[in-house]
Amino acid sequence: MKFALTILTVGTLLAGCANDSKRTAFDGHFFRAKVSKVDGQRDVFQVRVKDAAQSIDGARAAARYEATKYCVGLYGNSDIIWTLGPDAPASALRMDGGALTFQGRCPQ
Repeated sequence: MKFALTILTVGTLLAGCANDSKRTAFDGHFFRAKVSKVDGQRDVFQVRVKDAAQSIDGARAAARYEATKYCVGLYGNSDIIWTLGPDAPASALRMDGGALTFQGRCPQ
């Protein structure tokens, strides 16, 4: 019985690890980031990265990653023209409720 319980516990732990293997860590942290189009324009987008206080550098990298996936998915290239991008000075960043928001455009 103990052996079966040990196997079940190890299996559960490994299953939990499998979920993280599909996620990408930035600066050692996982971020929830969402890309959305602005004013119905597919090429203009915002990236909102939650829990950015974990690591501002990691949140910047997560935003860049999500934006790149978005532009590649829509237009087949990774070019981005940032209005407020991950390379902006810290004083220009918009923190709202623990989330950072960036904005850019995928050139067509």
